[in-house]
Amino acid sequence: MYEPEILRGRNAYVSGGTSGINLGLAKTLARHGARVCVIGRDAAKAERAVREIATDTGGEAMCMPVDVRDYPAVEASMQQAVRQYGPLDIVIAGAAGNFFAPAVSISAKGFKTVMDIDLPGTYHVFRAGFDVCRKPGAILDVDGGFQLGDASADCLTPTR
Repeated sequence: MYEPEILRGRNAYVSGGTSGINLGLAKTLARHGARVCVIGRDAAKAERAVREIATDTGGEAMCMPVDVRDYPAVEASMQQAVRQYGPLDIVIAGAAGNFFAPAVSISAKGFKTVMDIDLPGTYHVFRAGFDVCRKPGAILDVDGGFQLGDASADCLTPTR
């Protein structure tokens, strides 16, 4: 069993943290004391996520509307989180693109959109996160199924 305040004084950044499993992760981090920054493309959805995190956990959260396909925007959002909270301890790349349809019914443009969110978008979060994550820290990928080593290690080498 975890100590209730095990993440007190820690700072987390969660891309795709405005819904689904990533919102659940953001809530869990906040519930255990971390200050959490969630990002997603939809500003209204991000604001709702912050209110939900505060209501459900009593934790501190902030949000920014960011598209992970835009590296300068991801980098700027992390810098803003660092200005508000301090160095990040946990960075989660959870933003994902998907269409609930058989693959053969997805257009080439739709497939490219999914790949641009899932691959370059994940890399953008990892790359920007490495520069602002406390060493050692944790940089995690949710949608790709592997965890990166601590931030003092080679950040692009999967450990699983």
